[in-house]
Amino acid sequence: MDDIRRPAATAVREASAGGPEPAPRPRGLLDLRGRERAPALLVYPADAVLVVSGLPGSGKSTLIRRWSGAASVVDPRDAHEDCAAVMPAWLPYAVYRPWARLVYAHRLWNAVRAGGPLLVHDCGSRAWLRRLLAREAGRRGRELHLVLLDMAAADALAGQEARGRWARPRVFDRHRRGLRRLSDALAAPGAGEPGGSPVPEAASVVLLDRTTREHVAAVAFRR
Repeated sequence: MDDIRRPAATAVREASAGGPEPAPRPRGLLDLRGRERAPALLVYPADAVLVVSGLPGSGKSTLIRRWSGAASVVDPRDAHEDCAAVMPAWLPYAVYRPWARLVYAHRLWNAVRAGGPLLVHDCGSRAWLRRLLAREAGRRGRELHLVLLDMAAADALAGQEARGRWARPRVFDRHRRGLRRLSDALAAPGAGEPGGSPVPEAASVVLLDRTTREHVAAVAFRR
């Protein structure tokens, strides 16, 4: 994303310099961008569904791997690789992409229904999918929370080059446009007021940048 605009207020104020960072329980908007350091731990409800979003190449998979000891993980890349493993090597992914997406959706909905903490890898550009996921979680008394990696497009493209996997330009641009709509919601008047979420379907939104994404070493799910 090219710079999500900073909201007029944030739900959690800057911690004072010096002492150890507390472990926040995100509620509403928690903007950790532009800080020299960020809390090493974020704490969520015991059965929360935590969605990690951002442009392709922004570091979602790396962050989820770092946090994966705390929760089950649903990642579309796993569905892609599992489908590829049973397909002829010569068959282009575009041919069986619909099947891979169906496998991912099936795993995601089963994981939500199974209960327990859940980490979900999602680009974040499809608000309709996030709303469906929040609705399904809500039927089971669970909250959806969002972590958004705010990365410039150039940094995300560099991340793709580093991992050796590229999103097609058309796909990348579609994600970029979708995340721009999300950024508009985050920048809306009152979006950062205490107790409110700028994204109605999410109980909290945490914003991380290139620096602070490296500081949050873990998440915990507690009652």
